[in-house]
Amino acid sequence: MKIGIIGSGNVGGTLGVRFAGAGHTVVFASRRPESAEMVELAARAGNGARAATAAETVAESDVILLATPWPATREILEGVGSLAGKVLIDATNPLLPMLAGLEYGTTTSGAEQVEAWAPGARVVKAFNTIGFNVMANPSFGGAKAVLFYCGDDAAAKAQVGELASAIGFDARDAGPLTQARLLEPFALMWISLALQHGYGRGIGFQLLERGGE
Repeated sequence: MKIGIIGSGNVGGTLGVRFAGAGHTVVFASRRPESAEMVELAARAGNGARAATAAETVAESDVILLATPWPATREILEGVGSLAGKVLIDATNPLLPMLAGLEYGTTTSGAEQVEAWAPGARVVKAFNTIGFNVMANPSFGGAKAVLFYCGDDAAAKAQVGELASAIGFDARDAGPLTQARLLEPFALMWISLALQHGYGRGIGFQLLERGGE
């Protein structure tokens, strides 16, 4: 796949490196693609990864990972050109300042706002419920961290599920995009446990299944 990364911080940078390592063509969007930071990130990713402007990244990619700070998300989406037909992986969370809660919840979601701001994009919510360190290594003593994703386009969801599985997650389809109303608060659970309640960042979740029930 040709994957563009919009938001090359901890989440976008980590996933871009992982996707490139899985054999995909990766382009990192940046206002300054020639900067030393972006050159280093592309070199670390390897497999021909490079940096480009956001508009170039979108034009050249079939799949876009959105990993921007929430307050900047709308402006960024509206400035990158048409996303119609693109698989848009929304890894954002609509966090309030100081982790005080979520801007949206239960009756709508950040992902549904993203869909409205990117007309025609095939939005899939994913990679928002765990920290970037877990994205770098989803293995917990042989067990895989679960990675839930949701969206309304079955083919787009299948692509995202394959991407997540290829980098080591137990990828699980959580249903339509409205399920982001649950996945975003679920992300806040990970954040609060990891950063506020003493568990630390080295935690993940696992889905246990018992047959016949």
